[in-house]
Amino acid sequence: MRVLAMCIVALGLVVSPALAGTAGSGDKDGPASTTSATTTAQPATAPPAVAKPDPAAKPEPSNSEVAAELQQLRDLLEAQSKQLQEQQQKMQLLEDQLNASSAARENIVAAPATADAVAIGPVIGVPASANVPNADSSQDKMGPPTSIEFKGITLTPGGFLAAETVWRQKGLASDINTPFNNAPFDGSSNAHLSEFQASGRQSRISLLVEGKLDTVKIGGYYEMDFLSAGVTSNPNQSNSYTMRQRQLFAQAAFTNGITVTGGQQWSLLTETTKGMDNRSEALPQTIDPNYHIGFSWARQEGIRFTKDFGNKVWLGFSIEEPQATITVHGNPTAVSGGTVITEPDTACAAPPCTVTVNAVTSNNFLLGAFGATGGLFNPIGNYPYNPSPDFIVKAVFEPGFGHYEIFGVLSDFRDRVFPCVPLSGTTAPAGCSAITSAAGAFNDNRQGGGIGANARWALFAKHVDLGFHFFGGDGIGRYGSGGLSDATVRPDGELAPIHNFQSLGTLQFHPTPKLDINLNVGGEFEERTAFVKSGTAGPNEGYGYALLNNSGCWTETLPIAAPGTGSNLGTPTGVAGSTGFIPGALANCTGDTRNLLEGSIGFWYRFYKGPKGTIQYGMQYSNYIRNTWKGVAATTGLGTSGQPHSDENMVFTSFRYVLP
Repeated sequence: MRVLAMCIVALGLVVSPALAGTAGSGDKDGPASTTSATTTAQPATAPPAVAKPDPAAKPEPSNSEVAAELQQLRDLLEAQSKQLQEQQQKMQLLEDQLNASSAARENIVAAPATADAVAIGPVIGVPASANVPNADSSQDKMGPPTSIEFKGITLTPGGFLAAETVWRQKGLASDINTPFNNAPFDGSSNAHLSEFQASGRQSRISLLVEGKLDTVKIGGYYEMDFLSAGVTSNPNQSNSYTMRQRQLFAQAAFTNGITVTGGQQWSLLTETTKGMDNRSEALPQTIDPNYHIGFSWARQEGIRFTKDFGNKVWLGFSIEEPQATITVHGNPTAVSGGTVITEPDTACAAPPCTVTVNAVTSNNFLLGAFGATGGLFNPIGNYPYNPSPDFIVKAVFEPGFGHYEIFGVLSDFRDRVFPCVPLSGTTAPAGCSAITSAAGAFNDNRQGGGIGANARWALFAKHVDLGFHFFGGDGIGRYGSGGLSDATVRPDGELAPIHNFQSLGTLQFHPTPKLDINLNVGGEFEERTAFVKSGTAGPNEGYGYALLNNSGCWTETLPIAAPGTGSNLGTPTGVAGSTGFIPGALANCTGDTRNLLEGSIGFWYRFYKGPKGTIQYGMQYSNYIRNTWKGVAATTGLGTSGQPHSDENMVFTSFRYVLP
């Protein structure tokens, strides 16, 4: 338009003189040089000669004509300039609206396909901000392209797809999840057979749901994998395994720093990398989904309350699902009366104390039962009658260098005791070798728990991570990856929590953004918890006592031919096998675990990590040792030590695609 205006001005300047020159002597507004109309008479004398105008000469325009034409040009230019400004304003408004519409379309990944779906772009004539959906999401801004905005909430899918293998020097008939406390001794037939397993069952699917209100962010998280088996699962052809619930919880995080989380989640005692945030657990970077010996953890139902103080200090308290695990041994031969040496008791004035017992048989207590199918429990799983939940408190400090945690656990254990007492009006059976009546039964409660600490540092510009963990106490065995027992039973049927210690050291190197190298060393220890049965000599009841018979741990036995009756009826879990698939059980081999030790080294290499996800490959080598408490030894052969152990080597591989 500006060029057009300049052309019009130039054309006007050229044309205006030409237009001015067309005015002749006979025009009404002729030039002043023409003959005046007021002359009416001539003098008598001969008039002077008057020069005739040259017809070829152009008359000069008057000042009034030039002024009028210039004014017309000015008016025309002002009109054109005004039109140009109006056009520019309209174009700028249109451009702003188009930019706002484009931004809104980029931020909105998916709009609800319902009648109340939000507008994707702005409406012309309405401010763009009035048509853009709420910008709050999980990171207090519009979600990334991997999130879905739906009716005011943000849905973020996650997880990974995995192809993994494991090779073990000694067969465990186990997937990539390692049952560390089942490491076979030399007498076990499977200790002489290696195994290779391939699996995609650790593939994981998750969904994070979040919604932002004025003073609180609400939502939940669901996570599952396929490391579960149903009665129709088999490895022969379809490899059809069932889904497994890992985490499923709801959460409300308030702007004042208080967060409430309820549902199945990682236990509060599990180490985290940032404050007490869920989904920031500092897990060993292993391929083995049972992680590493010495790592303390659980995933269980609970409700958790945490408070953030300035993003430097966090305090937390949780009420969590309890589960007592037990190991007990004892000589069924019994005598009546007498005393047993027990652990210090609250009613004891000067430990060690003695209590009088009459029942010393192995069936004089009840802790729980197999799961009831009508109650939707596993019918071959052990479910104790837990008296109360576990209580956990925790404090986290991040002063500026390092991450530090201290925590404590309180547990309650209970069983029902059946003493060998006579019926009313009768006398006790001689020797009292069997419980003949439930008369006089009572409940026995014992408390357990422990304290622990975690510390982690990022060193050398975050190229090295160093971590340390320790947890110790009574009745805490189930919180370790080794799966050791919480308690045993005294000769009188009452429970005795076992002292347990767990520790883990981790060292991680990050030499490049694509490569992580992980080293872990961990151990778990179970203390000998032994008691003297009345009328006998030496510790012969409880866990790890010296009179346990370990003489047969080096002697291989024949496999069981087929399911039958008695000792041949299936496996210890109650599931029947078939010919060639039931290894023989060792005779005279109690083998209570004294400690479990593991060292591992592995790496993860990411070929690509970006907005399209992550593709990575990993390998892990592990060696772990199972040592036992010394018991009765064989007189000849390899069993003369009376202290069997198992040494296991494992190699894992993993190829994964991780969702962005």
